[in-house]
Amino acid sequence: MFQKFNNQQGKSKRNYLFVLLIPLFVFAAAGLVQWLWNAILPQVAHAGLISYWQSLGLLVLCRILFGGFGSHRPDKHFAHHKDAREKWMNMSEEEKQKFKSELKSRCRTTDQE
Repeated sequence: MFQKFNNQQGKSKRNYLFVLLIPLFVFAAAGLVQWLWNAILPQVAHAGLISYWQSLGLLVLCRILFGGFGSHRPDKHFAHHKDAREKWMNMSEEEKQKFKSELKSRCRTTDQE
């Protein structure tokens, strides 16, 4: 019983540490973006210098445009593989052969014909 309680306390401490490290990481990344932008882009692309807050805004904008705000669990991205596997396991041998032949006909290139 006491061991369970201690493990829960350790997890909560790690959660607090994680919550504190996220903003630190974001602010450090904004500083890195500012430094890289100001070091490279003015000479290469004739872009102006940016402030720290503009670099932070760029990070947020990139997150909105390219990252989204949903969860990024790896198993969520591959859920369709599980569904396909279950469908395959429920197919009869005739259905499997038909599926394979249709797949082969779709995947043929003009060089093979």
